[in-house]
Amino acid sequence: MIRTIIFDLDDTLLWDAKSISTAFNKTCKFAAEKYGVDSADLETAVRESARELYASYDTYAHTQRIGINPFEGLWGTFDDPGEQFQRMKEIIPDYQRSAWKNGLAKLGIQEDGAELAVRFIAERKKSPFVYNETFSVLDQLKGNYTLVLLTNGAPSLQNTKLEITPEIAPYFDRIIISGAFGIGKPDPSIFDHVLKETGSSADEALMIGDNLLTDILGSSRVGMRSVWINREGNPEHPTIQPTFEIENLQELLPILEKLKR
Repeated sequence: MIRTIIFDLDDTLLWDAKSISTAFNKTCKFAAEKYGVDSADLETAVRESARELYASYDTYAHTQRIGINPFEGLWGTFDDPGEQFQRMKEIIPDYQRSAWKNGLAKLGIQEDGAELAVRFIAERKKSPFVYNETFSVLDQLKGNYTLVLLTNGAPSLQNTKLEITPEIAPYFDRIIISGAFGIGKPDPSIFDHVLKETGSSADEALMIGDNLLTDILGSSRVGMRSVWINREGNPEHPTIQPTFEIENLQELLPILEKLKR
């Protein structure tokens, strides 16, 4: 019998990829008009520059351990407790400017990138997207299960996402953010922490997420069943096997009915 349902946040309940894409699109269109560059070429160049820069900092290992990607770095503040987060807080303004500066430079434009960095942050905050079925599914689960939100990332940034989509947090009995815990999915310790917090056994819990390498792998490491939400039709992994695979959150409901039997 399933008692506890654990949801990932980004690209499971929130459509984070669309939010980032929209912020890039609007910022790059502004830059295209100002500098006479192709907006799609600039987005490609800035994404590439961001990845290169992000991996060059001494905080990179921490971001990998917690689960913070380069594009979250383009709009986060990382004013969180701990030495590594405070180091990120120092670095991040230069990172945000330099990603845009270097992207422009790849297209032959010499600018400092500050204006575009600020614009991108504003556009991302104005562009929260939630999947169409998110709230209808949560409505049907609330009160019938212990609901946990288990998300990788910095507390400051993940809480900002929840603040600009305020309808989500009230559904959850627990919200656990990897940056506050100290390590992220797929490390089994954060899944064990969820089980301890909810008083559930692994057999009584179910993980729902979009990422095979974090959500599905991590839950499997503690013997927990999982549901991979594969909206994009991504290929299966040769060694990471979810218990169930769905394309839409609505498909979770018949799975839960089946698990009651």
